[in-house]
Amino acid sequence: MNWLNILKDGTRLRLGLLAALLLFAAPAHAMRVSPMVVEMESRGSGATARIEVQNINPGNLPFETRVYRMDIKADGTITETPADDEFLIFPPQGLLPAGGRQVVRLQWLGAPEPDVSQAYYVSVEQLPVTLEPSSAEEVGAQVQILYNMRALVVVAPPGAKPKVSAGSVKQAFYQPASPPGAVEQPAMQDGVEITLRNEGRRHAMMSNFSWQLEGKDNDGKFLRVDLSPEDLNRAVGTGFVPAKGERIFRVPVSGFGPDPIKLTFKQ
Repeated sequence: MNWLNILKDGTRLRLGLLAALLLFAAPAHAMRVSPMVVEMESRGSGATARIEVQNINPGNLPFETRVYRMDIKADGTITETPADDEFLIFPPQGLLPAGGRQVVRLQWLGAPEPDVSQAYYVSVEQLPVTLEPSSAEEVGAQVQILYNMRALVVVAPPGAKPKVSAGSVKQAFYQPASPPGAVEQPAMQDGVEITLRNEGRRHAMMSNFSWQLEGKDNDGKFLRVDLSPEDLNRAVGTGFVPAKGERIFRVPVSGFGPDPIKLTFKQ
């Protein structure tokens, strides 16, 4: 592929980043969105929320918001479905000057009593602008990188609670996810594979807890490893487990042998 030709075509590149669910934080080159995780309820005061968009570009930042429903499988695979009609968002579009901020308000319009929590993401998408170079030669040499920041939004039934338990917990060799833009695959990692089941009607953010792993090493000696919320945020993101569902997580904790491993959670 000839990258020089791509630049001469004035190509626009769009980068999408689901920072709330993935391991890697979104680079703050064009805008910031906060908070990145929003928990709402389906009625009452919890049915409204706010996120803030900040322009950290030297120029103007036009943006628009979109909403997608997320259905998350046990292995973390996500199916996205457009769901703009389930929220009232104001403003749906905006134009921020350099350093400007805009509060975007969310209002839940879906069922007031859903059976279980449902996850969405609100996508804040930078819109392309007309390039105005000083010469025709510069037109072909410009590239617009358009950023797409996504905030995780979860709507839960009022009063619903999660009920999470550990299923399978075992030593496993696995290949970590590649950082964005990486060419080579990371080396295989010695770690622990954990299956978490949630029988409750509300989702769970399991990286809010400390995890304690107890078992034996390869020599049969007792081994205990404590993982802090900070460790877990780096390893599994939010640790999101859907209501009435399960997730498989892999954490880079080496040293455990083939014997069963016990997992406990601490607030």
